[in-house]
Amino acid sequence: MRPPGPEGGAAPGRSLAGTGPCGASRIREYARLMRLHRPIGALLLLWPTLWALWIAAEGPPPPAILVVFVLGVWVMRSAGCVINDYADRHLDPQVERTRDRPLALGTVRPGEALVLFAVLMLVALGLVLTLNRQTIGLAAAATVLAVVYPFLKRVTHLPQVWLGVAFGWGIPMGFAAVTGTVPPVGWALLLANVLWAVAYDTMYAMADRPDDLRAGSRSTAILFGSADRVMVGTFQVATLAVLAAIGWRLDFGLPWITGLGAAVCFGLYQQHLIRERDRRDCFRAFMNNNWLGGAIFLGIAAEYAMRAPWSP
Repeated sequence: MRPPGPEGGAAPGRSLAGTGPCGASRIREYARLMRLHRPIGALLLLWPTLWALWIAAEGPPPPAILVVFVLGVWVMRSAGCVINDYADRHLDPQVERTRDRPLALGTVRPGEALVLFAVLMLVALGLVLTLNRQTIGLAAAATVLAVVYPFLKRVTHLPQVWLGVAFGWGIPMGFAAVTGTVPPVGWALLLANVLWAVAYDTMYAMADRPDDLRAGSRSTAILFGSADRVMVGTFQVATLAVLAAIGWRLDFGLPWITGLGAAVCFGLYQQHLIRERDRRDCFRAFMNNNWLGGAIFLGIAAEYAMRAPWSP
């Protein structure tokens, strides 16, 4: 594969001419830049947001709020992918898994990416303006979290911690949207998400570790070194412990315990996958976290469904 030209421009032999800003091929490249073909990131954003909305509303949240948050998750995840790839447009060509991203290949120009990011943020603003003042204030912090994250891998080995806050910021926003405030259980749920994100994004980083070392990028996988599996397990246990404490505080019963038990099983399976530190298996372990997050949500939803009074 030929490397991209300066400033992420088109690689020699890959012309952008004739595609036009609104042609089918351009739309396809913009969709790839937003990772619409890979929904795992949106799902890892969605599950903790749904945890918060269901707990805040003690059951299904108001439909209008639910729609805004589901759409907001997909829009903000897309915007995060765009700004992440803009920041990494010189690093991605050096990493096997990211070499075919549009900015790395030069099929989307850096300026186009910034315009797309601005459009997505305007859409997100339009969505959040339908919510209350407390949620709008928290949304401003979400913007900062999304913009800063891609640049952290250059200055710290702990970008996964920031990612956990960014991916979990829908939790305090969800509580604020439903109740007008963020109670202690909301912040505890955010803590659980941060711990979970460090675990699953370390698995993700383990898949890229050889390339990241060559490129000079930083991650928890590099920081933990040979203790990576132990540290992933530690963060998994801490996540489940915080979630268990939240369930105890909310007096959750069997449905919640069942969901939490399923999450434990998924965590054990992920440990099995990363045992040899094979790139593909580490990535499979990362992807499996979609099921872990879904199990937690189903436990919460089933808990409140069981508590709902029967209608005549």
